[in-house]
Amino acid sequence: MSTSSDTSVQPYARGPVAGAVFGLTIVLSPIVFSAHGFLVLFSMAGLVIVLGGVIAAAFMSFQADDVHRALRAIPAMLRQPHATQADLRLDMKDILQWARVIKPHGLGGLRVSLDEKATKNPFVNYGLNMVLSEYRPEDVRCMMETAADASYDRDCIPVDVLRTMTSHAPAFGMVGTLVGMIVMLCELNDNIASTGAALAVAFLSTLYGVVSARMIYMPAAARLQQVVDDRQRRHALITEGMVMLVGGETPSHIQDRLNGFLRPEQHDYFDAIGGPAETRIAFANTDSKRRSEAAARHRHSGLVGATVA
Repeated sequence: MSTSSDTSVQPYARGPVAGAVFGLTIVLSPIVFSAHGFLVLFSMAGLVIVLGGVIAAAFMSFQADDVHRALRAIPAMLRQPHATQADLRLDMKDILQWARVIKPHGLGGLRVSLDEKATKNPFVNYGLNMVLSEYRPEDVRCMMETAADASYDRDCIPVDVLRTMTSHAPAFGMVGTLVGMIVMLCELNDNIASTGAALAVAFLSTLYGVVSARMIYMPAAARLQQVVDDRQRRHALITEGMVMLVGGETPSHIQDRLNGFLRPEQHDYFDAIGGPAETRIAFANTDSKRRSEAAARHRHSGLVGATVA
């Protein structure tokens, strides 16, 4: 069976990488050009306070596994997203193939075909288990929708982690600024010339907090939310397909129903026939020839009637 892997590493995407570079350039270039150097934007103490404080608050607020998934989503936002529509088409193709097996051979034939080549998607495996257990269609729908909702709730937790980190980053930036100003005031002496440089370093923490919140955590949360929503739509298609398999629907009926989950330009209303394109063309030509012969007979019978009259 054709399957797609959700855990495969995707290549970097040109759009997100270009957007990140352009955004950082627009934000930081005025400061760099006015200060005549990049080192003026570097403060180890500010980075430790902002990044360390945000990560510490995340681990204090959420479970460690959810925080790890959220942190892995940060570099993942720069990679090429999975082709969701392609996954939907593959899932629909698998469901139609299983329907063609069930039609002549029943659930026993489906069980044998799955033993030969099983799918790797856990949600699909759960649905197939419901089908082979011969539950009623309404029971299959109820159980699979429950599983899909539970999966959606679990997948949304890392999104909440990233959104929480977005709100914490500016706050810890202010903490770093306050700490820097306290240190500066404690070491204040007659040398007023060093006050400006020390104050600039203190404000770098606020810059780190705001930039990281708006350029890292918030985009990562938005991209991860999109991935979660796409996975929910895929689960909805699989659920509908499994319910129709249990109901004993025909492949054409299943395909017409599942086409609603795809974009209109990706609909294929003749795939359920299961034959090659030449067969469909021959079928269309035969049907057209049959209609022409029927029209000719109709005209001939009209002429004969007029002659007898």
